[in-house]
Amino acid sequence: MTSTASSTDTRQDLAPHDQRPSWQWRLRRFGHTVAPAGPAGDVRDRLVPPYTRPGPRLWAALGVPHTLGDRLARWSGWGGPLLVTLLAGVLRFWHLGSPKAVIFDETYYAKDAWAIVHRGYEVNWDKNANDLILHTGGHVTLPSDAAYVVHPPVGKYVIGLGELIFGFNPFGWRFMTALLGTLSVLVLCRIGRRLFRSTFLGCLAGTLMAVDGLHFVMSRTSLLDGVLMFWVLAAFACLLVDRDKARARLAAALPADADGRVRPDAHTADTFRLMWRPWRWLAGLLLGLAIGTKWNGLFFLIVFGVMTVLWDVGTRKVAGARHPYVAVLKYDLGFAFLATVPVAVLTYFLSWTGWILSPADGTGGYFRNWAATDGKGSHWSWLLPDWWRSLWHYEHEVYKFNVGLTSPHTYQSNPWSWIVDARPVSYFYESPSPGTAGCPADAGEKCAREVLAIGTPMLWWAACAALVYVLWRWFFRRDWRAGAIACGIAAGYLPWFHYQERTIFFFYTIVFLPFLCLAVTMLIGAIIGPPGSTDTRRVIGATGAGILVLLIAWNFIYFWPLYTGTAIPIDQWRSRMWLDTWV
Repeated sequence: MTSTASSTDTRQDLAPHDQRPSWQWRLRRFGHTVAPAGPAGDVRDRLVPPYTRPGPRLWAALGVPHTLGDRLARWSGWGGPLLVTLLAGVLRFWHLGSPKAVIFDETYYAKDAWAIVHRGYEVNWDKNANDLILHTGGHVTLPSDAAYVVHPPVGKYVIGLGELIFGFNPFGWRFMTALLGTLSVLVLCRIGRRLFRSTFLGCLAGTLMAVDGLHFVMSRTSLLDGVLMFWVLAAFACLLVDRDKARARLAAALPADADGRVRPDAHTADTFRLMWRPWRWLAGLLLGLAIGTKWNGLFFLIVFGVMTVLWDVGTRKVAGARHPYVAVLKYDLGFAFLATVPVAVLTYFLSWTGWILSPADGTGGYFRNWAATDGKGSHWSWLLPDWWRSLWHYEHEVYKFNVGLTSPHTYQSNPWSWIVDARPVSYFYESPSPGTAGCPADAGEKCAREVLAIGTPMLWWAACAALVYVLWRWFFRRDWRAGAIACGIAAGYLPWFHYQERTIFFFYTIVFLPFLCLAVTMLIGAIIGPPGSTDTRRVIGATGAGILVLLIAWNFIYFWPLYTGTAIPIDQWRSRMWLDTWV
């Protein structure tokens, strides 16, 4: 099979006439690649590299006729990802309503979601509301007293949609997170395929996320972070599609020589107008939904915005532009800004429509009447409507709360420990007696029944090595794919180091988990071997890569009881506590 992570030219964003300074030549000892000075081949293949296809020897080895093999190859672009998604969906929807309990922060978001889809704003619930909801099947009276909440409404609208369809019960409030978790596997498969130009590696990336414990648990719990992850991942996918389509349009505009080969052209590359790019506008909408779910989606808007502008610079350089930065500034930057920032901001404010339309007489959303009471007489009251000033005050108060939250929590952790899976979060725990709640009658002592939000250890520990490889590949091989993966990780991970004193948790990492899976996939592709490797090299590489993937899959199966709340004897539970910090 010819599908590897090194299947495309890693120097796609280098201009044919580009001359590299001497410091880059000195970096060759570390693996830095220096591009040749002259043009080589058809520039279309560098702007939009072809997808790898299984070689004829694979079909021959499998006994598949060549014609059928070509048909399977064409179908595999969607068929493979859909099969992986089916596996992920079966796992995530299996006994989704178990445990039949309000676990961890479902006590906030499940009830907030029910209120927001009925009233347009969150409300205060009685202390015994959880038990009442479970015992009555969700047939409870909805309070009217507005509650002070610190997260925007989009994620709660998403969770509430499942409750409207399936009822105010554990299955209902987990349905949408399970659906988005399943769809995120499909999106990642397609991202990996487009990024690596390999259906095999795309499906591998999706499979890795399908068997990650943190993703699995978050897909089966009605928390906001899984919803945030889906919007971010979908926005990244849209930007990748936009990149390919923009490069294809520029390639089509370049002149061809007498042999029909497309060559770089400075005038075309410096003056071509890409203009209408609907996928970029869709990405702006999705990033607005991400910010409307949790504020840390804003970091992805910033990082992805810079990343896509640099992609445009690279596109024009490959096409032969002599002044790619000037061309991007003149023809691309303004449209890139309009398609993302204003769209995201407008989407965010529209998500507050329910709160804005609620009464401003003190019976509506929290702080909805602030402008007419405490904020009366403001210098801006003559210019800005009351709802705007009330919302701005609300946002300001939420910001102060978020940056100042330092209340100690048993499962809080420092971001330095996240990447090594050091401090998971226990969402649910009980100790059933033998013969009850699934505890074997012959257990001898009480069992442990837990839902532990912990990543599949083998995957996360492999991701540590993969992250180093991705950074090396970005810095020294100038591989744009590694840079894109690193940007996704950085946007979701690095900002938390600024808030190390804040009460923060390991499950926040779910937002950049897909990019860790892409990093591990890239590393596995390198282990398998680059194109042109000898059969011996490929056999050794494929064996090593296969062993790693099997270890990750086994690890997921081994920790399955801790992901699903399955009752197991206490000794078996202890055997799975590999680190003291997991308890």
